[in-house]
Amino acid sequence: MEKKEYGLGDIVEMRKQHPCGENQWQIIRMGTDVKLKCLGCEHIVMLPRAKFVKMLKKVLVKADQ
Repeated sequence: MEKKEYGLGDIVEMRKQHPCGENQWQIIRMGTDVKLKCLGCEHIVMLPRAKFVKMLKKVLVKADQ
């Protein structure tokens, strides 16, 4: 399995949808926990990094592009 590269400000797609129907998120904080902002309703959630890595499907847009 390939390792997914992600960083602060990236737009990522998660395996499960948010209740608003969107599954695209922006990474707004990284550390032991990862803070994500839903691009549909702008709700903010915080996940432990291990859970985030497990639920990450793919990186859609890198922050530096």
